[in-house]
Amino acid sequence: MPAVDKLLLEEALQDSPQTRSLLSVFEEDAGTLTDYTNQLLQAMQRVYGAQNEMCLATQQLSKQLLAYEKQLNVLHTELAKQLADTMVLPIIQFREKDLTEVSTLKDLFGLASNEHDLSMAKYSRLSKKKENEKVKTEVVKEVAAARRKQHLSSLQYYCALNALQYRKHVAMMEPLLGFAHGQINFFKKGAEMFSQSMDSFLTSVADMVQSIQVELEAEAEKMRVSQQELLSLDDSVYTPDFDVATPQINRNLIQKAGYLNLRNKTGLVTTTWERLYFFTQGGNLMCQPRGAVAGGLIQDLDNCSVMAVDCEDRRYCFQITTPNGKAGIILQAESRKENEEWICAINNISRQIYLTDNPEAVAIKLNQTALQAVTPITSFAKKQESPCPSQNLKNSEMENDKIVPEAAVIIPKAEQLIAPGTPIQFDIVLPATEFLDQNRGSRRINPFGETEDETFPEAEDSLLQQMFVVRFLGSMAVKTDNTPEVIYEAMRQVLAARAIHNIFRTTESHLMVTSQTLRLIDPQTQVTRANFELTSVTQFAAHQENKRLVGFVVRMPESTGGESLSTYVFESNSEGEKICYAINLGKEIIEVQKDPEALAQLMLSIPLTNDGKYVLLNDQPDDSDGSSSENRGAESEA
Repeated sequence: MPAVDKLLLEEALQDSPQTRSLLSVFEEDAGTLTDYTNQLLQAMQRVYGAQNEMCLATQQLSKQLLAYEKQLNVLHTELAKQLADTMVLPIIQFREKDLTEVSTLKDLFGLASNEHDLSMAKYSRLSKKKENEKVKTEVVKEVAAARRKQHLSSLQYYCALNALQYRKHVAMMEPLLGFAHGQINFFKKGAEMFSQSMDSFLTSVADMVQSIQVELEAEAEKMRVSQQELLSLDDSVYTPDFDVATPQINRNLIQKAGYLNLRNKTGLVTTTWERLYFFTQGGNLMCQPRGAVAGGLIQDLDNCSVMAVDCEDRRYCFQITTPNGKAGIILQAESRKENEEWICAINNISRQIYLTDNPEAVAIKLNQTALQAVTPITSFAKKQESPCPSQNLKNSEMENDKIVPEAAVIIPKAEQLIAPGTPIQFDIVLPATEFLDQNRGSRRINPFGETEDETFPEAEDSLLQQMFVVRFLGSMAVKTDNTPEVIYEAMRQVLAARAIHNIFRTTESHLMVTSQTLRLIDPQTQVTRANFELTSVTQFAAHQENKRLVGFVVRMPESTGGESLSTYVFESNSEGEKICYAINLGKEIIEVQKDPEALAQLMLSIPLTNDGKYVLLNDQPDDSDGSSSENRGAESEA
């Protein structure tokens, strides 16, 4: 007997689109089998009716043939009875029992699925701001009950469909076998017409039916045991957000799949939420509705950013932003664990970890780097010493031939760099309007939030203009700017604080490096968020291992007459070395602007492209940030 395909009972609880697609194949097979059974029953009933008519005809004939009345009557009556018992009755029982049972379980499964979807929609609409524990408990119990009911109905439905794959063979062969035996018995006197091969064939068919019946009993027992084991699971399997207090979160995922609520705009101010099955495939986020054979592309995750957001008073929402800064889709998970695992997985995929030879090990290493605050590490720079274009304004005045021996370098302690307990700012301190007011005094505020052309006139006359796409990670006050170790320590504390407190929100900006200022520009409105004089930047450095991390120290005057030091940490779409190189070049331009000959020699030392632009770095332009062409190349116009 050929192998029989089965529905896996273990996948009944997940109810994925793949399982639904396979289930539709079994349902289509059951529908086709029902139509064929009805046609076969009509043909058999016609044969049985013809045999009854033959009985009546022979009965009338036997009255004329008194000598053969008993023989003809008994012969045709037994044949009609045998056809009714062995041909018509089995197919009727198969239709009324097995096919009807499958149809009933299908309806129950559909009702349970609809009830589960309604309960999940009610659970998803729970308010985050006005959370009522009593209402939440009732809704959670309702979801668990609906999910358990759907699980039970799906298990029963799958078991019935699996058993139908065996029973249909028996139901199709038993009537034919009964008809053949009835005809053989009817033609008992002509048994010599049947050869020995026909007898062996009928015997083999009977043996096959018996073996199928044995397999059916064994499979039914196996499914019963499996069903009991699956139903004996803890209630946490059915309860969403069961471990909300201390969820076990896997932050090293490079693949993720599951149901999420997708936010769709239906009008200017109206939105709808649709529950769909999402999964990642390489660097793409795919979506597969129920009943669909395959999934479709929703979002390219390479170099994108993801953050948790507050959306329509719903919990566990996060937003995916494209590399050019445009807001993407908004999704809602059903639990805190799912929400954070989706955010971590998309963050890992956006870094293109999946393209490496061992993506799991790379993901673990990156997440361990973010959590190094747990172990007493003085600085990130202790692990690897590599050349870096980080410059100290005070050390730049030293002679080039003055070399400090390696043994004389003393790495300061963390307490000497940053005061313990220093607060960390995870967003830009001042909004764009305040920076504009500081730069233009009491001038009228533009109601549209746009920066006036004359606000920063140095942009047009600057010898250096370089744009980088960066994401602001945090800033904090520091105690010194004499060493780049203060930047490494600030990077460590900012990343550790984000990892410990599960802060994934980032502010993306365009960092404009000129020969006079550092400007943070909003990519959407082109409003300047922050502006730093290049002369106030006293220290800058890129991370030794994570090349996309960069930071700089700014010395700002205070109203009391003193000065304050603050370190700003960013994550760039390109290498941080390029930003450091651009800042260093801007400082050199400031130094040599007093001497025209030195300025000319500096400009001549920088190679030109065919279109007359200065190339800041020797490598090729970085296109990984996905920004516009004017922001991609590491170039500046003179």
